[in-house]
Amino acid sequence: MQTDTVIFDMDGLLIDSEPLWAEAATEILQRYGIKLSPEQYAVTTGLRTPEFLHWWFQRFKIDEAEIPGAAQDILQLVIGKVRQKGKALPGVNHIFEFFRERQFRIGLATSSGQALIDVVIDFLGISQYLHAITSAEFLPHAKPHPQVYLDCAQILGAAPTSCICFEDSFYGMIAAKAARMKCVVVPAPQHQHDNRWSTADLKLSSLQNFNELLLDRLNH
Repeated sequence: MQTDTVIFDMDGLLIDSEPLWAEAATEILQRYGIKLSPEQYAVTTGLRTPEFLHWWFQRFKIDEAEIPGAAQDILQLVIGKVRQKGKALPGVNHIFEFFRERQFRIGLATSSGQALIDVVIDFLGISQYLHAITSAEFLPHAKPHPQVYLDCAQILGAAPTSCICFEDSFYGMIAAKAARMKCVVVPAPQHQHDNRWSTADLKLSSLQNFNELLLDRLNH
């Protein structure tokens, strides 16, 4: 089916917020005597904050009653860090203009909550491009479950098979593929050569590199 809809992830794809999430998580986890290696942290990249905390609190035998407060503290730290030192990732303006010029319906589907979504959209100045925004914050399951993508496609009035998703995380890629959508991954430089990306339809080093030839390849 010819694609006519594009759906973007947010953290780590449009804004360089993954290091800020890591900073915030590190600060809060230190309260509980937890210190994660970069390799450990990468295992849970893409999970919602409560799920991230559940994963590590369970392994370090921390009372899970602490999770709601710790999750809220992480979120507030991330919001402050985005406002203070957030950076748009290369190609954000290019990719939104590319799809607007081709009259694609454009959506945003993220595991982050509305409070952060609002801050990031305002920070990047992309509200005029978006026709739908969905969050997995209150869904029964977040990525790698496909629901947040399916919800976005439904709001956009698009068949899942007519959608292209852009992702940076492994869980996000699995969610997009489970939704029967095309998936373009733009991994962080340190994860570019991970063989798990073989499930994606296309892998890029930057959003800036997407072009008409690659769109044609996805359509055929």
